[in-house]
Parts: sequence; C-alpha cells; structure tokens
Amino acid sequence: MLADTTFPHRKPTLAALLLASRVISSSLPSFLPRLLDRYGFVPPPSLRPHNNSSPHNPEVEANNNRKNKEKKKKKPPYRPPSSLDRTGKKPLHSDLPFDFRFSYTESSSNVKPIGLREPKYSPFGPDRVDRIWTGFCAPAVDPTVTSVDNEDGPGIIDLKKAAKESRSRILGKPLTPAEIASLVDKCQKHRTRREVHLGRDGLTHNMLNDIHNNWKKAEAVRIKCLGVPTVDMQNVCTQLEEKTGGLIIHRHGGQIILYRGRHYNPHKRPRIPLMLWKPHEPVYPRLIKTTIEDLTIEETKEMRKRGSAVPALTKLAKNGYYASLVPMVRDAVLTDELVRIDCKGLERSDYKKIGVKLRDLVPCILVTFEKEQIVVWRGKNYNGNAKTRLEEIVFAQNTESNISSDNSSPGSHSISSDDQTLQPAAIG
Repeated sequence: MLADTTFPHRKPTLAALLLASRVISSSLPSFLPRLLDRYGFVPPPSLRPHNNSSPHNPEVEANNNRKNKEKKKKKPPYRPPSSLDRTGKKPLHSDLPFDFRFSYTESSSNVKPIGLREPKYSPFGPDRVDRIWTGFCAPAVDPTVTSVDNEDGPGIIDLKKAAKESRSRILGKPLTPAEIASLVDKCQKHRTRREVHLGRDGLTHNMLNDIHNNWKKAEAVRIKCLGVPTVDMQNVCTQLEEKTGGLIIHRHGGQIILYRGRHYNPHKRPRIPLMLWKPHEPVYPRLIKTTIEDLTIEETKEMRKRGSAVPALTKLAKNGYYASLVPMVRDAVLTDELVRIDCKGLERSDYKKIGVKLRDLVPCILVTFEKEQIVVWRGKNYNGNAKTRLEEIVFAQNTESNISSDNSSPGSHSISSDDQTLQPAAIG
C-alpha cells in the first residue's frame, strides 16, 4: 500500500489487492456495532458474517417475516371461456326440417347399416343439441314417433311441406336473365375469391354454416366440387338446394353458383349446430361377395380373372372431376361385357364409393376392387334401353317443374340439363 501512495503512477499489483481485501473483511465485524448504533444500518444477508457473533435486530426480522406472510397470492392464469362448458346453458334447438348427417351426398337414409363402429356418441358434443344421435344421424323428430302427418300425429307438422313453403317464400319471384348474368359475373374468380370447396366427403353438415356465412356478404356464393361426389352431380345439386334453401342459377362443370333468394335475411338465418368431430361410419354389408349374382364360385373366379386382364377404360386422377365417368361406362357396356377402371393413387375408400355410384347409376354389377381398380360386369340380362335411377329422378323433377309452371306458383324454377344454367319458369 505504501508503494502505491509513494509512486502514484504505478498500478496496484494483484498481491496488494488481495492483502487489502483480507484486511477489510477481517475488520468488518468490528465496524458493525458502531454503524448500527450511529446510523441504524442493518447489512444485507450477503454482507453478514456467517458466525453467530454478529448482532441481530429482532424487530426488523419480525417485520420482514410479517411482510412475507402478507404477500398476495398469485392469481390463477386466465383461461378463455370454452365452448365445451355447457353449465347453466340449454341445449341448442334448430328448426331445420331434415335429419342431421355428417354428409348429405355420400350417405343415404335408404341404406340401413348392420352395426356401429363406436357407441352412440354425438359428434355435436354432450348436451349441445336437443336431438338424439342414433349412430349415423340426428333425426328432426323423435325416433319413437311413428308418423309425422297432421292426421295421425297431432301437433306435428309435415316437415317437407313446411320446408318447401319456406324456401318458396324466401326465393321470391324468379330471377330475370339479366339478374342471373349479373350474379354469375360477380361470382367469377377474377371478381371475388369467396368460394366454398366440396371435396371427397361431399356436402357436409358444417358446410351449410359456411354457405350461410358467405351469404351474409353476397347474394350468391361459388362452390367448387371435386372428387367422389362429382360422379353424381345431380345428387349434389339436389342436396344443395334442399339443405340450404338456396337456388342453383349456374353450373359449369364442377363450379356451382348458389343464390340465396330475394327475401333472405342474414339475421334470421337458421341455427346450425356445428359438429365438433367426424363420426365413425357405420358398418354396412359387404359390397363384393364370394359369388356374383347367378354365377357359381368357379365362374366368379374366372370372371374376376378375365376382368383384371381387360384393357382399362380410363384412369382416374386423384381429386378429379368424374362427371363423365357414368356416360363413359354406359357406352362401354353396350359393346363389352366387362369394364375396368384404373384407380391407382386413389384412396381405397374413394374408389369403393365410386363403384357403389356406378352400380346404381349405370346400372352394373361389381366384380372386384383388387389391385386399385374397379371391375364391373353388365350382367346376363342387361338392357341398355332401361331407365336408370338418375333418369327417373330427372324425369320426376321435370314433371314437377312443368306442373308448378302451369299453376303459376311464385318462386317456382326449373333447371335445364342441356346448358346447365337455371332458367326462370314461365309465369302466366
């Protein structure tokens, strides 16, 4: 230390610094009583000596202990309200006059399942909807009711009749060709990006809510259809109009323009409970059986062997547009007994659904789904001039539209299958 004061230009050495720190630390306990008496200084715990010779202030320690006890408890973290919490809330009631299903185009009430893959857990969540989930749908009325007619069931209205009257009232008078052209132009891709996608699951229940949300901002919405449902576009159009209450004013390929109606009020839109998860599909009877109709086991094996060697009629692209598949197969079975369709790259569930649609629309008999292909047989008694189920539906719809146009009822419309554009019915 003396060397440092004598020669101020020299820096203190490491040894001098260590010696000074030892002197200060050794003399610190002797300074504590004087500092405490003169200034009331209480050194922090880091400066207090470890031995018990240092004085303590019991009042200060008691005060610190009291403050530690009086500290506020930490608030629990904020949790936003959950839609699953239904305490104190009543189940949602919806006046939609049809059974709630996951898909309205890929499921049919005519086909009865033989079992369920899971217990009857409602996809809407517990106590959210005042409808009973039967395992594949939520009926609009109590399943125990045997009839929904006014004559047999008092107090119960005819749901189909009520839905038809409500739709006719909302649509109003038919659109003029100029109004249709204006709405179609507003829904084109270069004018708006507003679009609803209809994929492999078809018209799902939650898609109804998406369509009504788009109708808040625009009179019409563009719907793009791809995948399995496009095999039967007539069914897609029918289900869209029935379930949404709208009107298809234009269809070009897989693109559909759906109009909401003249008297549509977004504030009075129907209440649509959303499905929180996709329910498991029920168990249906096997599509491919051991033996084909009117054939023995040996003939069935030979039929499947021949079908696998037949040249492929066409190859289906993944998530493509398949509206031309049914006419193509109808023309092929006029000359060929067996028809094979290449489905490499598609999901197995997808080409099984396509096979079922071909069986009903062509009609034909399914032979096999092996090796990612669909093989169909026209059958022994195939009649190319017989009307198919699709033609019968179209004929029935055209008959109804002609009757409605003759009666000059408001809101009646007919759709032309040639140009695929809605034409207003004639009003007397």
